[in-house]
Amino acid sequence: MNKITNLFKIKYPIIQGGMIWCSGWELASAVSNAGALGLIGSGSMTPEILQEHIKKCKAATDKPFGINLPLIYPFAEDHINIILKEKVKIIFTSAGNPKKYTSYLKQHGITVVHVVANVKFAKKCEEAGVDAVVAEGFEAGGHNGIEETTSMVLIPTVWKAISIPLIAAGGIASGKAMLAAMILGAEGVQIGSVFAASKESSGHENFKKEIINAGDDATKVTLKQIIPVRLIKNKFFNEVQDAEYTGASIEELKKLLGHARAKKGMFNGDIDEGELEIGQVSGMINKLKPAGEIIKEIMGEFVDEKMKIANNDF
Repeated sequence: MNKITNLFKIKYPIIQGGMIWCSGWELASAVSNAGALGLIGSGSMTPEILQEHIKKCKAATDKPFGINLPLIYPFAEDHINIILKEKVKIIFTSAGNPKKYTSYLKQHGITVVHVVANVKFAKKCEEAGVDAVVAEGFEAGGHNGIEETTSMVLIPTVWKAISIPLIAAGGIASGKAMLAAMILGAEGVQIGSVFAASKESSGHENFKKEIINAGDDATKVTLKQIIPVRLIKNKFFNEVQDAEYTGASIEELKKLLGHARAKKGMFNGDIDEGELEIGQVSGMINKLKPAGEIIKEIMGEFVDEKMKIANNDF
C-alpha cells in the first residue's frame, strides 16, 4: 500500500488514462476489476452518453472507478451534474484551471486529481486543494504541454515542488518504466497508450492496428499554434504540417482541423483523414491484449525489477 492505493482504495498504483474515444465503461471496468483504477473519458461524450457509461460501469464492477473531465470541453458543468447524480467519487480534471471546480467537488466528497505539464501549475493545483497531481511528460499522446518537458525531467522537478501525492504519466507502458517513475518521486503512474490498444478499448480496430504497427518514430507533436497534440503521422498530419510550414494562420489551421477529426480517426477508423492521438510509447506496443493481462504483466515486471535492485542484481 502507498499514498495512491490508499487514496483510491485500489490494489495497484496504476491509473488508466481517460482517453477520448477509447476509454468507455468496458475498459474502465476491466481495469478496475484487475486491481487498478479505471477512468471513463468524458471528453468525447455528451452528458447523456456519460451517464449511460457510468451506469454500465457500475453494473460491471464493484471496484472504484473515476471520470476524466477535460475542463475546456463545453459539457463540463453538465458532466459534473451527472457525476454528482450518479455518485462517482473520483474525478481527474485536465486542460483548465483546477480552482474552478475543485472546492465544489470536494464539498461533495469527491477525490480530485488534476493533470499538469509543469511545476507552476502543479503548485497551483496544490493551492486549489486537489488530492493529487498527474505530471504528464511530453512523450504522452493527445493534448500536450507547450513546455515540451519530458517525463524524466518533469517528474522529479514536480516532486520537489509539491507535498501532495504525485502520479507520473507520459511514456509509461511497462513495469520498468513504472519503477523508474516511482524512483524519480511518483507514487503511482497513469498509463494511456497501451490501454488504447487493449481489447476493451472503444477505439476502432483500424486505430488499434496503427498503434501496434507504429515504430519508434511514428508520432510527432503538431498544431502548436492552437493546442499541441501528439499524433501518428498520417495523411491528415502531413496536411497540417504543410500548412504550418507555409505560414497558415490560426483560422486556417482551425478550418483544416474541421469537425470531429479525432472521432473520425480513433472511433470511426479513418486512418488517413482522422486524428490518431497516441503517445511515443506506441512504438513499444506490438500486441492487442486484455486490460487485465496488461496490468498483470506491468506489475509482474515492476516487482521483478524492484527485487533485482534490492539484490543488487542489475
